[in-house]
Amino acid sequence: MSDSDHLDARGLLCPLPVLKIRKRLKAAAVGSLLEVETDDPAALIDVPHFCAEQGHEIVSSDEVVFPHQRWMIRKG
Repeated sequence: MSDSDHLDARGLLCPLPVLKIRKRLKAAAVGSLLEVETDDPAALIDVPHFCAEQGHEIVSSDEVVFPHQRWMIRKG
């Protein structure tokens, strides 16, 4: 993974978006950025909870068109 990467998790339902994020961040260097797109309404709860539990930082989150969210996550 480079200093920033993109993960399109649209169309995936809980728990798949978080599992894909976890897998992608596991291979990343500390401080790397991952841009994630989700459209599962549960991701609004799951992604922040996952990041808080694992020590990652949500740099930004934008609602494109509900429930499509765009997240920028920095690996902790």
